[in-house]
Amino acid sequence: MSDALPILYSFRRCPYAMRARMAISVSGQICALREVVLRNKPPEMLAASPKGTVPVLVRADGQVLEESYDIMLWALGLHDPDGWLAPMARDADGVTGLIEENDGPFKDHLDRYKYANRYEHEDADPKVHRTHAMTTIEKLEARLAEGAYLCGDGFTLADAAIAPFIRQFANTDRDWFDAQNLPGVQRWLGGILGSDLFLGVMGKYPAWAPGELEPAFP
Repeated sequence: MSDALPILYSFRRCPYAMRARMAISVSGQICALREVVLRNKPPEMLAASPKGTVPVLVRADGQVLEESYDIMLWALGLHDPDGWLAPMARDADGVTGLIEENDGPFKDHLDRYKYANRYEHEDADPKVHRTHAMTTIEKLEARLAEGAYLCGDGFTLADAAIAPFIRQFANTDRDWFDAQNLPGVQRWLGGILGSDLFLGVMGKYPAWAPGELEPAFP
């Protein structure tokens, strides 16, 4: 790939990387994709971002973006053809509040529900954390009773930022999730997961190694 392209370090199944890839895809920005194996992180990624989590974007000018939300805003700041940022102009506090609840309390409970064995030192009860996580899900359900998406009738920033984590929650026990009285969330999530945008960013790529060419993304 051309040295002029930004470099995106990604991991296909990471929800943070999913939302970054969706924003990059809709923006039309082309990146050189480096798919990462998390147990064998490339030294080039660690040199750019020592915290060692994906996604990481290295811009053509050398600036490093280490947070998925920053990558989303960067991509949409370059080009936002579908108006994903429009709700920010109307209600920035509301949009950021939704995303902060997802990335904070909800993610904490999601981790302890999905990966309870990692939190044995906390004596984490996955079902208790599932119940706490449902508080956030129920707030989303209330919003989706009023519109097709979280901020109205169009898919925007909040939907892209939050949906990958609701997907992870749902897939932890799909039968249980599907049995819940969440018609709005289930409709919303199903539509997103079946969309051309989401399916397009979930393509499989071989793990990158130094010296190998990077595929263009998207």
